[in-house]
Amino acid sequence: MPAAASGGTEVVAHRGASAHRAEHTLAAYELAIEQGADGVECDVRLSRDGHLVCVHDRRVDRTSSGRGVVSTLPLAQLAELDYGHWHDELPESADGLVLEPLAVPSSHPHSRGLLTLETLLGLLSDISRPVRLFVETKHPTRYAGLVEAKLVALLARHGLASPSRREESAVVMMSFSSRAVRRIREYAPQIPTVLLLDRLWPARRDGSLPPWADIAGPGVHLLHRDPEYVSRAAERGYDTYCWTVDDVADVNLCRDLGVRYLATNAPAATRSLLTDRVSANVAP
Repeated sequence: MPAAASGGTEVVAHRGASAHRAEHTLAAYELAIEQGADGVECDVRLSRDGHLVCVHDRRVDRTSSGRGVVSTLPLAQLAELDYGHWHDELPESADGLVLEPLAVPSSHPHSRGLLTLETLLGLLSDISRPVRLFVETKHPTRYAGLVEAKLVALLARHGLASPSRREESAVVMMSFSSRAVRRIREYAPQIPTVLLLDRLWPARRDGSLPPWADIAGPGVHLLHRDPEYVSRAAERGYDTYCWTVDDVADVNLCRDLGVRYLATNAPAATRSLLTDRVSANVAP
């Protein structure tokens, strides 16, 4: 991948530009690309009839007009729901970075519909610059390893499952489940993987990862408690993917620590902040 314009820290739009558009809608990803994100992140779950859909929660209640468990609903029923009506105000977590609301009309064709991973892959294939896709598989789920099997099969149909080198892969797979990350390594050995961490287990405090993981994925709260973790991981050869960074002080912390991938709901503001700091550092 080409070097990020933000001086080595790459900006990854978390669920799209989700501070300004409803998360996991096509409009959120279109805006993230427009705002110059280096990468975009999505969560995937399997519908009852085996389709990979971009929904974070186990249930659709929070982010749609409906109710129910994603894995028990067929694609056609999921597609009937409105996924943008709840996003009338900016999320509180993004207050530190969002400079002003970006209004999107409720009639916008891409602001409310269900997003499938197939559609998101199509969007990324149609743009003129490389934007890396970070895909998180959600566990536990009734479908267990079928999620990763379906994911790799879909990537293969798009010619994305077997890059010549991991560094050149257009897709990165992530999960909090070590078993899920291991399955991806088995099914698609050349796809880079992130082991997401919501706590630093004693066996991982030294920066080590299991052999099937390529990138450390700590939450930003862990870097507050243990900022030296990034350097310990780097000493073992691992880049760091940090989530979810929506505060100016946290953006600066991640950059200063050498975090490679920074997941944020506000990619434009984050990118601007990083670029301004790079410019200041090189000014005569």
